Amino acid sequence: MSGGPVTLVTFLKRRSGMGFDDFVAYYETHHRLIGEEVLAGFASRYERRYLRPAGSGAESDDADVLLEIDFPDAEALAAFQAAVAVPEVRARIVADEERLFDRSRMKSFLVTSARSALPPVAMRSAPGGG
Repeated sequence: MSGGPVTLVTFLKRRSGMGFDDFVAYYETHHRLIGEEVLAGFASRYERRYLRPAGSGAESDDADVLLEIDFPDAEALAAFQAAVAVPEVRARIVADEERLFDRSRMKSFLVTSARSALPPVAMRSAPGGG
């Protein structure tokens, strides 16, 4: 891994029996604050992208939120991981995660990206418009 920025993404599924709106409300009013506290000084971005099915046949069985965390470099990520491994910190995080997530379904990935340069988006008229 290079010395540049590192993005950690995690797919999270709400615990069984919790409604989507209650899930989002709890995350944003409580769990988010724990995240902000433990990420302070390590991460440059902490973003939650809530996922709703789009189109017919789409289901939300895999995840309800895509969590994205940016770190300035691999060393900052490693320092964060060491800080949250402290037993008292870890116990606090896990206890709240158990109120919110199906922890058995958490999946995390380190992201590398490639971007395509596309032409500017043209103004589009509504179908049938003139």
